[in-house]
Amino acid sequence: MAPIVGSDEINKDDDKDRMFITALARGLDVLRCFAVTDTYLGNQEIAKRTGLAKPTVCRMTHTLTKLGYLKFNPKYEKYSLGSAVLSLGYTALANMDIRQLAKPWMQEMANSTNASVSLGSRDRLHMIYIESCRGQGPVTLRLDVGSRIPLATTAMGRAYIVVMEEAERTELLDQLKAAHGSDWPKVKAAVEQAQKDYQDYGFTMSTGEWLTEIHAVGRAVRLPDTGEVFALNCGGASFLMPVEKLKSEYGPALIQVANSIEAALSRP
Repeated sequence: MAPIVGSDEINKDDDKDRMFITALARGLDVLRCFAVTDTYLGNQEIAKRTGLAKPTVCRMTHTLTKLGYLKFNPKYEKYSLGSAVLSLGYTALANMDIRQLAKPWMQEMANSTNASVSLGSRDRLHMIYIESCRGQGPVTLRLDVGSRIPLATTAMGRAYIVVMEEAERTELLDQLKAAHGSDWPKVKAAVEQAQKDYQDYGFTMSTGEWLTEIHAVGRAVRLPDTGEVFALNCGGASFLMPVEKLKSEYGPALIQVANSIEAALSRP
């Protein structure tokens, strides 16, 4: 099941922001709760995922359907994402120059390692894939563009966290603490280890904390002109990517990919 994406992930300061439109935020939460694997969702499931009351969800889905952002299937009495959402998404991706620039290096690494190499951007308490390349190996991590993975338990998410400005990271960790509940002490320790790994090795690691059968390394990429941060990962089956190889092969290779991307972005 997709994670809850509702009000718990919205900054509490938003309630005090007179310019913040709560109704708009709730409508976007409805759209956000559709996962890549979802074909249809009903109002009940949307209410569960967003934490919104069902009458509110009914009004939201009705409005979004009228505007073309959702499409109603009368046979199932459920909704799917409409063409208006696809138009926004493809427009956003088309305007991300980093995707086209990064892909050749990503694909080269994917081919040489027979693993999956992806580029992601932060989406609240998750990372969302904006580009993904696969090698020819028999077992690769099959997540496509648009897939969302958690921040705190993945190599990509941890790479993003460790390069954040301290004040912003402190605020984010408070949100993660609330989201992870009783699991937070273990998650916090792993994030702190990721910070140490990034200092010692130049990359982060995830060794089964997100999915038990998946190992991965992560490295941040910062845009030189705006300072915006993206993150890369290279992941695959744990039995093909043991910790020793993460440190000696996959991590250093991912650093080279990140350095190549940042160097290319810095050219006039």
